Amino acid sequence: MFHPFPEIPNGTVLPKLFTCPFCYTPHPLAVLAADLVRQYLATRTDWTSELEQGKMFGVLVAENLSGQLGFLAAFSGNIGGRGNQDYFVPPIFDITLPDGYFRTEERAITELNRQIIALESSTPLRQAEERLLNIRHQADDETARFKELARQHKAERDSQRRQGLPAEKEAELVRQSQFEKAELKRIERRWAAEIADAEAEMNVAKAEIEQLKELRKQKSEALQAWIFEQYVVLNARGESKSVRQIFTDERGTEPPAATGECAAPKLLQFAFKNGYQPVAMAEFWWGKSPEGEVRHHGAFYPACHSKCEPLLNFMLQGLDVEPNPLRKQPVTELPILYNDQWLAAIDKPAGLPSVPGKEHSVSAYSIAREMFPEATGPLVVHRLDMDTSGILLIAKTESVFKAMQLLFAFRRVKKRYVALLDGLLPTDSGTISLPLRADINDRPRQMVDFEHGKPASTRFSVISRADGRTLVYFYPETGRTHQLRVHAAHHSGLNCPIVGDNLYGKPAERLMLHAAEIEFTHPITQQKINITAAVPFA
Repeated sequence: MFHPFPEIPNGTVLPKLFTCPFCYTPHPLAVLAADLVRQYLATRTDWTSELEQGKMFGVLVAENLSGQLGFLAAFSGNIGGRGNQDYFVPPIFDITLPDGYFRTEERAITELNRQIIALESSTPLRQAEERLLNIRHQADDETARFKELARQHKAERDSQRRQGLPAEKEAELVRQSQFEKAELKRIERRWAAEIADAEAEMNVAKAEIEQLKELRKQKSEALQAWIFEQYVVLNARGESKSVRQIFTDERGTEPPAATGECAAPKLLQFAFKNGYQPVAMAEFWWGKSPEGEVRHHGAFYPACHSKCEPLLNFMLQGLDVEPNPLRKQPVTELPILYNDQWLAAIDKPAGLPSVPGKEHSVSAYSIAREMFPEATGPLVVHRLDMDTSGILLIAKTESVFKAMQLLFAFRRVKKRYVALLDGLLPTDSGTISLPLRADINDRPRQMVDFEHGKPASTRFSVISRADGRTLVYFYPETGRTHQLRVHAAHHSGLNCPIVGDNLYGKPAERLMLHAAEIEFTHPITQQKINITAAVPFA
């Protein structure tokens, strides 16, 4: 499992701190290790078709007990239907063992699925459902015919009454009306009884199915809980906790499915169990991007937040780890770009959240509250991603805030962004239309989803091209989360991620995306307002 480096380049300096897995530039030794893993994968022709579908791999540069420098390799999930494969570290817990508890219970759940499917398509249930449907149709038909007949009789009685009637005839008409009302109730009661009998017959047929479904649910939940109790991970201090306990302590929830199967926790677990000293780590993608997601073959990516963040937060305890630049709290006096008694515009730096969050108490909102103490409104009219810099509008009263919200809602605010893309665009201008939704398994990432995503449209035009990069203007026509970042990086968009995009591209000193210009009609003065902010990277 431990692979010594065949040769270490001259001048290589080991990092003083271990890699922050959520935002990093790969260390040269991690890049070298990843290259060696790619060379190995190229020899595994038996995996070619599977790997082409896409797989995340990881490398951990480490020193073994003899002080020798080398690396460990891991993959997320399984390859070839197995968690254990030569060359790679083993899983934290191998659920793929053919005679293990997991496979035994999995087969039992599969058998329950087979029984449920068979019963749902069985003749008795189908006949009971058809009988109930036919009875309801018959009941509706007879009831409708009788109501129509009663309506005609009422119309005839009303006509006779208008012509004048003796008392005996009026009494006869009243008795006819009363009879028809009573008859309608008898018809409805008779059909209600028949429907109830048919429903009872159908429910008897369904009862076994519901019992099997409940048993399947109980078995699935118990198996999932058992799995997460078996995944016991170590940290650098030698402490251990189950995956389930870690999530309970940090988030108060059950872990998502497949937690513990990613490459990063596998690597650290093996290193800690064998006494290796971790030096640096990186994860990279192999193969084509999953539909809707943004993954580039060979590119390095941070660890996911939904499954790995709580695990790695625990496992890295005891290591000296690089500070997470995403958690920096730049507290500074923000430049004012526009200011009147109703509105202001500030120049938000990259790395500062627009509003407070769970991990960020300092934000553009909190700073603006200090800068404009006279303001009574909700302040922040719209939002910029934490890593995006540029113009942020501030409303000083609630009425102005609501008025500006309407302008945004009706797309009467024009915005221009400047972005530096990693790659050369072949076209000078165009429009990207890719619907977006949140990736619920890896927030805050967004993904393209043509079935459930919200419409998102972005116009672009090229400013310049140089050194393998393209400087562009972005004109968002909608305002979805991470819209410009996904539209730039996705293979159905520009296929050129924004430089410094640690979620959809490659990390750099910052995300090269800046809100450079905004234009709107002032809700109070009705004057056209145009605000610009100098681009810090162009």
